[in-house]
Amino acid sequence: MPLPDFLTIGAPKAGTTALHAALSRHPRLFLSSVKEPKFFLSDGPPPTRGGPGDAQTYREHVWRREDYEALFADAPPGTLTGESTPFYLYDRAAQRRIRAAIPEVRLIAALRDPVERAHSNWTHLWSAGLDPIGDVVRACEEEERRIAAGWAPFWHYRALGRYGEQLEHLLTLFPREQVFVFRYRDLVDRPVDTLDRICRFLGVETGILAEVPRENVTAHPEPTRGHRLLSRTLRAGAAIGRYLPARISGALTDPLERRLQERAPSRQPLTWEQREQLIGYFTDDVALLQQVTGEDFSDWLLPRERSGGLVGIRPHGQRQARNGRPQI
Repeated sequence: MPLPDFLTIGAPKAGTTALHAALSRHPRLFLSSVKEPKFFLSDGPPPTRGGPGDAQTYREHVWRREDYEALFADAPPGTLTGESTPFYLYDRAAQRRIRAAIPEVRLIAALRDPVERAHSNWTHLWSAGLDPIGDVVRACEEEERRIAAGWAPFWHYRALGRYGEQLEHLLTLFPREQVFVFRYRDLVDRPVDTLDRICRFLGVETGILAEVPRENVTAHPEPTRGHRLLSRTLRAGAAIGRYLPARISGALTDPLERRLQERAPSRQPLTWEQREQLIGYFTDDVALLQQVTGEDFSDWLLPRERSGGLVGIRPHGQRQARNGRPQI
C-alpha cells in the first residue's frame, strides 16, 4: 500500500491541528483520522520512559508499518493522502527516515515566532499539571537537563523553535520545491489565501477551503495551592500509569486534568521582560533561517508580544470582532 503523498511536519503549537482539520475538508485530499501518528519518529517501538506523561504519549505512536498504511486504506481513488506530525521537522532521524521511505513526498512546515511557540508549549504542559515549574523562563532553563534525562521532544521548548537548523538539514535531503514553508500568522491573518497557497503547492484545486477551524485555546490555571496539589497528584498518577493499561491510565489522570482546566482563564501573554529573556536563544538561528529561506524573520527578535489564536471565516449572521477579524 502506498505511503502518504504529503506530510505536515512542523512545528508543534503552530496551528498544525487546525491546518489538518482544514485540509481534510478538501475533496481531493485525504487526511489520516489519527492526526499525529508519529510513525517516522522511531524505527520500532517508541521509548517507554521520559518526562511526566511521556509514557502515555508514547502509547499513541502508530509505529507498525501495517498500522500506518492502514490509516490511508480508505482514501478514495484520485485523492492525495497526508498526515500531520509536527515533530518530524525537529527530528533529524525522522527526516532521514522520510527521505528513505518516500523521497517524492511534499512537506509542509508552519513556523511560529519561536518565543511565542515556546510559551504556548510550556502553557500546554503547565495547564495540564505536567510541568511543575510555573514560569516559562525558568522552565526553559531546565531544558538541557530534561533532554539529557530523555524527556520527549514536546518538553524541548526552545530547541523546537530553532527552525533554521532544522530546515537547513531538511534541505540537504529534499529539493526546495518539495518543501512549503509559511508563517503561523499567515494562517491566522489570511486563512483563505494561505490555504490556497498550500493547495497550489499540493497541486489540487484552490478556492474550495474557506475557513480554518478554531484551535483549542489553552487555559492557564492560577498557581494556587489547590493547583499545585492537583498537579502533584496528576504527575504521580502519570508515573503509575506507565505500568497500567492505557484505558486504566487515562481513567486515572484524565479527570484530574479536566479539574485543572475548570474555570481557568485563557493563556496569558508573555510580558516584555520574559520575551527579552528568551529572544537571545534564537538570534543566531533566526539569521540562519533567513539565509536558508531568503525571507525576513527579524520581527521575531523584537521585544513585543501579540496575542490571539486561529480564527475561521465568519459564517453568515455571525458578529465581527472589534479588531476586524472574524470571531467564532
